[in-house]
Amino acid sequence: MDARSIIAKLRRNEVPTGDELSWFAQGLADGGVSDAQAGAFAMAVCMGGLGAQGRADLTTAMRDSGDVLNWDFDGPVIDKHSTGGVGDSVSLVLAPALAELGAYVPMISGRGLGHTGGTLDKLESIPGVSTQIGQDRLTQILRETGAAIVGATGQIAPADKRLYAIRDVTATVESLDLITASILSKKLAASPEALVLDVKVGSGAFMKTLDDARKLARALSETANAAGCRTSAVITDMHQPLAPALGNALEVAEVMKVMTKDHYAPLAEISAELGGVLLVDAGMFATAEEGRDKITDVIRDGRAAERFGRMMAAVGAPLQFVDNWSRYLPEASVILEVTAPTNGHVTAIDGEALGLTVVALGGGRQVEDDVIDPAVGLSGIVRLGDKVEKGAPLAVVHAAREDAARQAADAVLKAITIGDDAPMEPILIHERITP
Repeated sequence: MDARSIIAKLRRNEVPTGDELSWFAQGLADGGVSDAQAGAFAMAVCMGGLGAQGRADLTTAMRDSGDVLNWDFDGPVIDKHSTGGVGDSVSLVLAPALAELGAYVPMISGRGLGHTGGTLDKLESIPGVSTQIGQDRLTQILRETGAAIVGATGQIAPADKRLYAIRDVTATVESLDLITASILSKKLAASPEALVLDVKVGSGAFMKTLDDARKLARALSETANAAGCRTSAVITDMHQPLAPALGNALEVAEVMKVMTKDHYAPLAEISAELGGVLLVDAGMFATAEEGRDKITDVIRDGRAAERFGRMMAAVGAPLQFVDNWSRYLPEASVILEVTAPTNGHVTAIDGEALGLTVVALGGGRQVEDDVIDPAVGLSGIVRLGDKVEKGAPLAVVHAAREDAARQAADAVLKAITIGDDAPMEPILIHERITP
């Protein structure tokens, strides 16, 4: 086998065999495939596609290009993945809730990408937390707490790490086949028995239309099931931020409100929905509704918060974090309220624009080696349909400098539309896609 013949096959709209895709993935991982060949491969896949079988073959090939984890626990190993949105901290609520119900959750997560926040960045806004740990320590934490949210090591799906960097500079990020293989190669390397996919749709998501979200949800779920992991998808709404805060420490604060103050919010509702579907696929409950109710119970009665505290202490957080979380989270030096310029109703919220505003404040990365300021962001963001009066708050900017705060305030005003008539409340959970 050689890279040129595989690329030529794709150019002729022929799908490479599983063996050929395995060879190519290994070449990506060990350097046997050049950057030029990787770019040509990505473009050929983007233009011609791989089909369902080819997509599954590429996913497993990229998974097997590095370490595949193995577990020996007395309960099911399960996981969740989100395609990315704004104000989306579901993982921080769902992982401890699932662990409290007897599952083991090795959640390998990522950093911020584009306008969306990263789960690892949010956790590392808690003083002392480090999410980069080795496999032996990961196994120990899972035995002790049932759940861990950590970063991937360099040996998890190295083919994906190489190909993703190539896609980023060759305008091939949007390929459905490459998106599917990238997401699932890392998730399946953690060897979950069941997986739920939270596919976001709306202004704050990568998928702007329900049709595109449905295509991605089906591609992901079908591919994961073909790879031997029982997987369902839930399409959830992202026409506005899921939580009323964006920014790492500010989102952790919203998570703590949900888990410690019986603050039932969209964040809790989606966590319960995803958890219910996942617990059925894991064989722990007969119906998604029963599983959803159990997730809701452990969130509301404080058990999920207690489990979260144990998880965080295992990766360096203060032992008393859950009891005094507001004391530990960093705060920005400049606070600026953004007020409504007129009376009316909130008719639209550009979630992507709000996410990019947080990035500009320093809450995300514009280049890979940017250092994140965990304290900056937006809080108190209005919801679609809210009635506002001139001078009423639309959001609060948290910034390191006054000039940055003013620029962010201008961006917020452009991202929130006020009109005469209240819009219909968006559906939070659009549909389930089950095997």
